[in-house]
Amino acid sequence: MLNSKLRKIAMHPRRLLPAFALLAWIGCAAGGAPAADRPEVLLWPKGMPAPVVPADPPEKAEKNAAGFGLRTNISRVRLVVFRPPDGVKATGAGCIVAPGGGFGRLADEHEGSEACEWLAKSGMTAFLLLHRTPTTMHAEPNAGPVQDLQQALVIVRQRAGEWALDPGKIGVLGFSAGGQVGVVAATNDARFDREPGSPSHKPDFLLLLYAWRIYDAERRALRADIHPEAGLPPTFIAQMADDTSSLPQGSTLLYLALVERKVPAELHLYEKGGHGFGMRSRPGATGPTDWTHRAADWLRLRGLVNGP
Repeated sequence: MLNSKLRKIAMHPRRLLPAFALLAWIGCAAGGAPAADRPEVLLWPKGMPAPVVPADPPEKAEKNAAGFGLRTNISRVRLVVFRPPDGVKATGAGCIVAPGGGFGRLADEHEGSEACEWLAKSGMTAFLLLHRTPTTMHAEPNAGPVQDLQQALVIVRQRAGEWALDPGKIGVLGFSAGGQVGVVAATNDARFDREPGSPSHKPDFLLLLYAWRIYDAERRALRADIHPEAGLPPTFIAQMADDTSSLPQGSTLLYLALVERKVPAELHLYEKGGHGFGMRSRPGATGPTDWTHRAADWLRLRGLVNGP
């Protein structure tokens, strides 16, 4: 019935625009978002450990005034799988992408799905982490998201054969609050009860983009829940000097901690660019468009993505 009506509408040129609008509405109603048909992996099928985000109110995805996609009220914690597209050689490496959003929401497009697509086109299997949100009312806002990321690393390694991955090449790309989650997850014991014999909950490499509030201004040191002495993997850091949300002191101190421990590390500190650009360009600044090239070089050096 619906198809016959659409055919009649399409026969009249003056009605083409309404017809396209109707088709677009149908696509949205059917779940036509880019990630809708991608495989998803539940991280806590038996229920997440405390602190819990309740299922009510329901999950919501929307766009802000700038056109950026945002998602909140996430109680169904999961990974969305992005495999290398047809014609791209898979490298056997995997990367979990943790978006920012200040723990009140997730910027799951420009700091999430777009980053996953970029990695997948380079030969990686990428996993978009939709961690529990909001957690701003929790005593430690990063506590639940750190659990989610650590569990994601365990599960990706457990199922590495399913995606033809090397379990020793599973890393994390974290933006803003996701960067904080990444470095805290990497430098702490598991924040949940792991099954005996389960794989490591720590990343094999880290990419950190303007990691949020990792600098404690009062102590003039890294935040207290980051423990570089507990071990850090090879790490790539990109930061803007004019970022007032994620001060460059944090990225600089983290880089020095890596160098002191002789951990392979790279820091790119750009003059301008601000905060929260993700995979998007920004007028009058080189950092937002340059960091992906530098990160790709660094990943190639480690054999994690395909060559030029």
